[in-house]
Amino acid sequence: MSRWPRFGASRMAGASVRTEPPVTAPQAAAEASGTAVPRPWLQEVGWSSGGASRIRTLPRVSAEVAQRHATVYACCAVIAGDLAKVPLKLFQRSGDGREVRVRDHAAPYLLNVEAAPGVAASVVRFALGYAFTLRGNAFAWAPRDGAGELELIDLVRQSGCSVLRAGRERFYDFEDGAGLRRRAPARAMIHLRYMAEDGWTGRSPLEVAAESVGLALAGQESAARAASGVTARAVIRLRDDYEDDEARVRSARRVAAALRAPEVEGFPILGEGEDVQTLDMKAADQELLGSRKFDREQIAAIYRVPPAKLQMMEYGVKANGEQQAIDYLTDCLLHWAKQVEDQLALGVLTEAERRAGLFFRHDFGALLRPTTKERFEALAKAVGGPILTPNEARRIDGYDPIEGGDRLNPAPNMTRSEETDP
Repeated sequence: MSRWPRFGASRMAGASVRTEPPVTAPQAAAEASGTAVPRPWLQEVGWSSGGASRIRTLPRVSAEVAQRHATVYACCAVIAGDLAKVPLKLFQRSGDGREVRVRDHAAPYLLNVEAAPGVAASVVRFALGYAFTLRGNAFAWAPRDGAGELELIDLVRQSGCSVLRAGRERFYDFEDGAGLRRRAPARAMIHLRYMAEDGWTGRSPLEVAAESVGLALAGQESAARAASGVTARAVIRLRDDYEDDEARVRSARRVAAALRAPEVEGFPILGEGEDVQTLDMKAADQELLGSRKFDREQIAAIYRVPPAKLQMMEYGVKANGEQQAIDYLTDCLLHWAKQVEDQLALGVLTEAERRAGLFFRHDFGALLRPTTKERFEALAKAVGGPILTPNEARRIDGYDPIEGGDRLNPAPNMTRSEETDP
């Protein structure tokens, strides 16, 4: 029996109890694919065009390769981390427009405390957010019991989940947390998809901007080769009077080893007739290293992340930090959060619950938390407004209620009559 009370009994009178039918989909199958024009399932999950550029010499962009770029990883981790660290609350919107928080439902516990046995909800939400921003697709299994109650939210291996089509229906083949292969219908899955042109097949922003990202990856590889010394750094000039080639090779190895030895402190000992001529880094290589700064800006723009959020401190100072936090919330986080909220509702809430006005919303108050002085001034104005009672203001800051604190204070230009009830 479920540990959660029946939600529909108190809020959706007359709604039928949902019972999950058995999953039978023998007709669901992946489309046939060749190698000349491969289908999406044949390539990496979430990369319908394979991340290929028109420039054949650029690196092929994939999730595993792209996240090696520090800026790509930082953008995905920042967005996923901020979405996972704030509460995800469940509300119900009534006919008159009022929004009431819902607590007697399994979803808030599974999405904020423990998603599956032994798995913290923040771990699941971060993994879903990271896969969503990196791959454009994120998957989790959300099974229900025979009475339609949500049991758990189980992460699946993101690169190992296949989406199968049967007409307008979708089925998912994956391996669950217990190591069992399963095929689940769309109603039992959480599928976050970004920029889905057909409504189902998500696309990564890195896939869409494959050429820009491929150029950044190529620049990173070239810069790594230049900085690590894969290219020639010096020319060794040897004598011409060696007895044989073996002696010449042995001498060349001795000089090269002397150049690399840390104990020489930049002063290798050379023999008579031997010389070393260093090769400075070419201007093109220096320009290449400098251009990586532009790559960071482009990748940050793809994800809508302000540069200052990625520790590019030349774009922000402490004086405008508060405004930057507001811009980050409105321009970046809300863009991603709205899609996560709506698609979580499709996988976690039943159709009857969604029609009854239930919806999810991230509480971003923690990201914009004011200072102690600002918080007390705001509460004092709200109590004197009058907007809040003293006890309501105390409850917001975690204080116990006081006697007589449940009465609204009069407006500033009025006085309270103690002889009459408020």
